[in-house]
Amino acid sequence: MLKIGDIEMKNPVVLAPMAGVCNSAFRLTVKEFGAGLVCAEMVSDKGIVLKNGKTMNMLYIDEREKPLSLQIFGGEKETLVEAAKFVDQNTNADIIDINMGCPVPKITKCDAGAKWLLDPDKIYEMVSAVVAEVEKPVTVKMRMGWDEDHIFAVKNAQAIERAGGKAVALHGRTRVQMYEGIANWDIIREVKQSVTIPVIGNGDVQTPQDAKRMLDETGVDGVMIGRAALGDPWMIYRTVQYLETGKLMAPPSVREKIDVCILHLDRLIALKNEHIAVREMRKHAAWYLKGVRGNANVRNAINECNTRDHLVTLLNDLVIEVEEKELSEAIVG
Repeated sequence: MLKIGDIEMKNPVVLAPMAGVCNSAFRLTVKEFGAGLVCAEMVSDKGIVLKNGKTMNMLYIDEREKPLSLQIFGGEKETLVEAAKFVDQNTNADIIDINMGCPVPKITKCDAGAKWLLDPDKIYEMVSAVVAEVEKPVTVKMRMGWDEDHIFAVKNAQAIERAGGKAVALHGRTRVQMYEGIANWDIIREVKQSVTIPVIGNGDVQTPQDAKRMLDETGVDGVMIGRAALGDPWMIYRTVQYLETGKLMAPPSVREKIDVCILHLDRLIALKNEHIAVREMRKHAAWYLKGVRGNANVRNAINECNTRDHLVTLLNDLVIEVEEKELSEAIVG
């Protein structure tokens, strides 16, 4: 069973900390589908230190989400430590995670995110400084390297362990790869074999079978699911069930998808207000509708939505249309 410090998960399935996605509304929805651990989207250390209003709102955690890992990022030791101390003392997060994997230029140019991957010594210095000042377990999410010529995943993981980090999540891609190409599970296995702390594998887990294969082939303690859960929290549920029973549960019906999409929308409205939530929900609705036939026109209309009622009407109308077609085909068949 996955255990990080003194925090024990019910299963090894972990929701990845996706920026712009993993707010409380999304995390709680995924948690209810059985995730052992959910991770919050990355939060700026400087935003926390300066008590930026938007940043402070990102620290909200519903008790029903727990256990939860809250991720911070930064490139300077002083602000990173100060932010970690604030999270430690003023939030109900269970774990403090440090981002060492974000590949976007606006993060790496600040010596944060994936930029750390080039310097195991800096990793040790930064992680040990945070560990010394907080009570909650400290973990790191990282990529395997900066590029193919600078893959220091083993050294970096060992530096994290020496610094007192309680776990490491490893995405099997380099910073240069971004989200393209194939994730390297061999390096994930090498890292697992090189440290004694828990290792969570990440990258190309798109089906429940992928999750089991990663656990079997790499020996990792947990499996992290990111993009495959977008609009599909059933991926989490189906993976947990598959790992526990060996049975592959049926995918959801269109009605089930839309019902959860609307639940997600209402939680987002409660979190952020209707205007902001509906605009943010446009991308989520498109993800929920993936694979639903006849969704193209509805997706275009959703991109013009500004109210909950309009969005819900579009979604429900699509369900009725799909169900009527299915009934008609069943009768003809």
